[in-house]
Amino acid sequence: MAPYLQPRVEDDLRSLLDEHALLHQLVDGLGSPLNLVLPDRLVRNVAAFRAVHRKHHLGGGVWFAHKANRSHALVRALAATDAGIDVASLGELQHALAAGFAPERIMATGPKSPEFLWLAARTGAVVNADSTVELADLAGIVAAHGLPPVRVLARLSGFASTGTNVLTRTSRFGIAAGDLTGLWETLEKHAGQLDFLGVAYHLDTVGLPEKAIALEGCLHAMDEAHQRGLRPRAVDVGGGFGVNYLADARQWEAWTSELTGAVLGRRPPITWNEHGYGLRNEGGTVRGALSVYPAHRSVAGPDYLDRLLSTPSAVHRRPLGTLLLDSLYDLHTEPGRALLDQCGATALRVEEVRGDLVRLAGNGGDVALEQHGVLMDPILVPRTRTEQAVDPSGFFLLGNLCLEADLLTRRKVFLPQPPRPGDLLVFVNTAGYLMDFSAGDALMQPTARTVAVSRGGGGWRWRLDEQYWPVTGREGTA
Repeated sequence: MAPYLQPRVEDDLRSLLDEHALLHQLVDGLGSPLNLVLPDRLVRNVAAFRAVHRKHHLGGGVWFAHKANRSHALVRALAATDAGIDVASLGELQHALAAGFAPERIMATGPKSPEFLWLAARTGAVVNADSTVELADLAGIVAAHGLPPVRVLARLSGFASTGTNVLTRTSRFGIAAGDLTGLWETLEKHAGQLDFLGVAYHLDTVGLPEKAIALEGCLHAMDEAHQRGLRPRAVDVGGGFGVNYLADARQWEAWTSELTGAVLGRRPPITWNEHGYGLRNEGGTVRGALSVYPAHRSVAGPDYLDRLLSTPSAVHRRPLGTLLLDSLYDLHTEPGRALLDQCGATALRVEEVRGDLVRLAGNGGDVALEQHGVLMDPILVPRTRTEQAVDPSGFFLLGNLCLEADLLTRRKVFLPQPPRPGDLLVFVNTAGYLMDFSAGDALMQPTARTVAVSRGGGGWRWRLDEQYWPVTGREGTA
């Protein structure tokens, strides 16, 4: 059996991929690679996160992590909802303001330049601070320019587990949760410039136990703050809720087993140059750890947030969501990838087929599967319809750069029939980090243009990304 990794495709995205003629027309007219985004799906994803808040009777905001996608259409569609946006640079802050976000719905995160801090303070955005130095710098800007107090969150890290020992990785971000004396002193010293909203964390992990420990640590920090006479009112649990990329868990389990067999030499290689994705053969024994994104996840997105809030506290033995509610704290989340689930796809034209090598009009930077460790097969959209092959074939996908390392993915992908020049290969669910996070114009190759696609007038409508606005005009909803 071929080691397929069939992507999960739902609703509007599935319907769009069935429009073969439209997809070919768009790529013919706008070039390959081509990004397609579905703003309407993003709006529905916001509602799904909001439903988790309601289930646990919690207030607070859903703040989209802008860095996951730079699309104008997606950000403008989001501005028409009640969601907020998390911006991690001066450029993203300017983009959010221009897209229609009021400052109170913008949160400034990440490393911050003086210019970034100034504009955040000047407009009245929430500042999610990474250190006491940053808080002091912000207070200095507020005082020097006579600005109103700025709402701030303090990002914490280095949480200690209670009871069962859970391994946590060291983070370059955040204030050490084990000693917050310096944080309280900074907030007290600059009380006239900083309105302390609460504490936050954002962990680089999909592990639920680590996130539960961090949330409990934040609740402890909130208690400490109240003991100091401060009045925080919100906890921000960041993002990392994940996406389920694959349709079938059995395929994921089978592929990881086949990879292990290939690493041990028990079957032919299924990756380029016998790449092991972190696994290696040492004397007939597999060593290392599989260093890829868990492409099939039974619990992801809003369901993951629900699971986190339902997790019992190690100390109080009550659900973490209940503890937030009892303390009348708001809950803030910063989903990026999860809010963009099923919101986009990237189409690439087949340029050449040589045996099991397929060269595409696009490269690994245009679809950043390898950079983010996401493994899945593309969907074949033939130029002309042909009968499906009986035996699926495996292919390596080569990019358009003059570099040996330029493969769209190191794993062999399996297609229902051999592709031909002029056909399209479409990677689905690329809107979250995979679409333009790593894109660049290396070797002067064109980068992907983006179009926003939505239903309207009994069919599909599209507009260039920069021309999309969520308003009703003479031609109907954009």
